Amino acid sequence: MEEKKVDLRKRFSAKRLALMAVFVALSYVVSLFDFPIFPAVPFLKLDFGNVFILLIAFLLGPMEGVIVCVLKESLRMIGGTIVGELANMMITCSFILVPAIVYQFKKGLKWVVPCLAIACVIATGVALLTNRFINFPLYMGAGAAAVFAESFWFILAFNLVKTVAISILTLLLYKRLSNFLKRWKI
Repeated sequence: MEEKKVDLRKRFSAKRLALMAVFVALSYVVSLFDFPIFPAVPFLKLDFGNVFILLIAFLLGPMEGVIVCVLKESLRMIGGTIVGELANMMITCSFILVPAIVYQFKKGLKWVVPCLAIACVIATGVALLTNRFINFPLYMGAGAAAVFAESFWFILAFNLVKTVAISILTLLLYKRLSNFLKRWKI
């Protein structure tokens, strides 16, 4: 029991909590700069806030990544929609968990890249399910199935583009950030 207390104190030290708070803020602010990439479905908007969630999941661990995700989406619920943000929370968590868990045991691009590819497929599948069974029915009512069927390929392409773009940006930023944090002993 004492060992777990020490582990939790170390895991949620002041430095680590401060870093998580910074990443919640960065993720939230960056997520406000969203834009549609397919004019046919303007409600699907790309933002890069999840880069910071994936980064923190790699830097500190999957639990910390999920916490940052939940806090960021909770902030978005204040000015946005609860349904959309809950769906985004599920999609984001499904995206970060596999690579973050594997990264704790196996480091290096030969492990990270395939895990990110798997994560892109998983998150896209979860996005299709949440859109079909949560977002569309709650926003559109009776005509949801028909609208989803018309939008299926756009939703599929959008989520693949989004997750791949977030993966690439994360890979480009991770090593620099990791080295910086090592110097600060976080």
